[in-house]
Amino acid sequence: MTDYKTICERVCEVARKAGEYIDSQRKHFSFSDVEFKGVHNMVSYVDKESERMIVEALREILPGSGFITEEGTASCRGERFRWVIDPLDGTTNFVHGLPPYCVSIALMEGEEVVAGVVYEVTHRELFHAWKGSDAYLNGERIVCSKVDRLENALIAVGFSYATIAEVEDFLDGIAYYQRNTDGIRRVGSATADLVYVACGRVDAFSQVKLSAWDVAAGAFIAQRAGAVVTDYSGGGNFIFGREIVAANPLVYDEFIKTVK
Repeated sequence: MTDYKTICERVCEVARKAGEYIDSQRKHFSFSDVEFKGVHNMVSYVDKESERMIVEALREILPGSGFITEEGTASCRGERFRWVIDPLDGTTNFVHGLPPYCVSIALMEGEEVVAGVVYEVTHRELFHAWKGSDAYLNGERIVCSKVDRLENALIAVGFSYATIAEVEDFLDGIAYYQRNTDGIRRVGSATADLVYVACGRVDAFSQVKLSAWDVAAGAFIAQRAGAVVTDYSGGGNFIFGREIVAANPLVYDEFIKTVK
């Protein structure tokens, strides 16, 4: 029987070490270190090196496992297990020295996520959960909020640069939530948005055009904290389906109607 807890605990140390490396590099980082993978899509040696460090460490934890990585350090399928890695979610925030930015690592067994670890670097916050467990922040159990009406909810929103052609619809949504909820926040990291749902800092979150590495760990942790996580149709295709809704169960039904 697989010991998911022990695996998760070891991954926590991997994420923490990667976060320490990222934090150390930020002290001397400048815009001249930035490369562009596309319009508004930044990357740096910090992303690449932290991913290399993570992949190397995870290979020791589960030899023969596969990888889905943002920066392409490794991409093999693996027969049973796959790691889904974003070494630095919130690169734009990192480049400008603005929190939050996160290390995100999920483990999939087949098509099921069985462990998730997120390390928010600027506040040294370690979120984690494994199959069958509660969700934890720095060792303390966390649960999603108990806000029961959307009008009292704080909403996290994400806006991918890939959806720039749909900016008017996005702004209409922003205006709706500003009028009809307790407020909106865009923090610049989908991973952070999801773990903030998990610990009750925000009550709901939605975004489109995301990749698996943006959501796999954070969504799993949110679920283990009691949140409802779906795609926009209410189904379960949110890891690879490029759209996600996460909310506490008391406002989920009302929230997804507005998302649709």
